[in-house]
Amino acid sequence: MADLSDPKIDEAYLDVRSDKSETNWVLLDYESDRSDKLQVSQTGTGGLAELREVLDDSKASYAYARVTYSNDKESTREKFILVVWIGPNCKVMRKAKISVQAGDVKRVLRVFSIEVAAREKDDLTEDPIVVRLRKAGGASYDGV
Repeated sequence: MADLSDPKIDEAYLDVRSDKSETNWVLLDYESDRSDKLQVSQTGTGGLAELREVLDDSKASYAYARVTYSNDKESTREKFILVVWIGPNCKVMRKAKISVQAGDVKRVLRVFSIEVAAREKDDLTEDPIVVRLRKAGGASYDGV
């Protein structure tokens, strides 16, 4: 079971959700290779491009991000995504625990439109994620 008891996790989650904050992502990492305790390792304002740059290929991490996109000239939408990152060089035992511990994370980072399982940094390219968000939201103005 993942330990998400650190109050900074909930604070960072609420910060990403806040309309008054510029923070649009939070990254949670395990304290150590042997620990199941998660902590806020970073937050940022640079969207998915910035988040992609801070992911560590040797780790399993969770990210919560706000994605803003336009449907047309008149409107923008904001949706939230949960990212389950398993880096290509992540240790086998950590990978094995992710399927169970992701459920614990979803109980804390609970409001999101889609979950993105990311194994490579290119899995967090914005355009395909926006396509998925439009489909999930039922509003696709592109005929996609």
